[in-house]
Amino acid sequence: MAGVDVVAACRAFVAVSGHGSFTVGASVARIPQSVASRRIAALEKYLGARLLTRSSRSVALTPFGRELLPSARRLVELAEAMEHDAEQARLRPFRIAVPAVCAPHRLARLVAAARGHGLTLDPHPADPGRRAELARTLEVRAAVVAVPPDEGAWRVPLGLAGVADEGGTSALYLETLRAGRVDRRARRRRVWIHAEDDVPHVRDRVTRLRDAVGLLPAQVVVTASLVAATAEVLGSADLLLCPPGQAAELGLHWRPIGELTLARGYDVTSRAREDVQRIRALPPALIGACLGAVDDHAPGVGAG
Repeated sequence: MAGVDVVAACRAFVAVSGHGSFTVGASVARIPQSVASRRIAALEKYLGARLLTRSSRSVALTPFGRELLPSARRLVELAEAMEHDAEQARLRPFRIAVPAVCAPHRLARLVAAARGHGLTLDPHPADPGRRAELARTLEVRAAVVAVPPDEGAWRVPLGLAGVADEGGTSALYLETLRAGRVDRRARRRRVWIHAEDDVPHVRDRVTRLRDAVGLLPAQVVVTASLVAATAEVLGSADLLLCPPGQAAELGLHWRPIGELTLARGYDVTSRAREDVQRIRALPPALIGACLGAVDDHAPGVGAG
């Protein structure tokens, strides 16, 4: 129907015919009377016959109009149902798997900001392997997955954090954890790796460095519990592998690792390209903050 908005014209036709008045019908349809008149006239021109007879006081259906009114009503009802369904779809929670280490208050800010983009986020915290599995099995619409830092949209540097402030921001060398001859019976300091960093591009590099500097295998411990690992660190000279922001939240002193540069990498994955694009359209600073970013101005920059 070139040049005619069929749904809008039918809305005007149904409203005016139902109230027998252009004035009342236009008010019900929430359009000016002149607009209602133009829309119905355009519909009549397209259909090739008059739908209404007009007088100075009222309007009435023509025989042709009576025949077309049921179809017009069905079209208006279908359009309204579609609009309702579209609104419900926009409001339906968008389930996304996120790192379990994301701070709740930062996730809340991201959820609030996403609403302004027409997206109702439903974050589902999980460890790296579980997040990837949730995305593969379509249990979530998208997932923030762990990737090598040079392949990710976000990069979060890792270092070692402990109770003692051993030199401010100067690097801490893993080889200093090697026991000397005089203290071989003393408890060996350990490095705790949380499940978020139990991925090959982090864990394997740490264990290779452990072996290269002569530490015992038991001095690098992988754990599923951040609480348990932090408790061990708080009660000893042990160290936690983590970003600087997380160290600050845990009340620990953070330093980079002297022998290597280590970082988490993150990207968004989904079976639907549109869902990836919807997540990427959100403010990168807020996503970066959830992941522990220090420089939150853009993805792909150093973070902690």
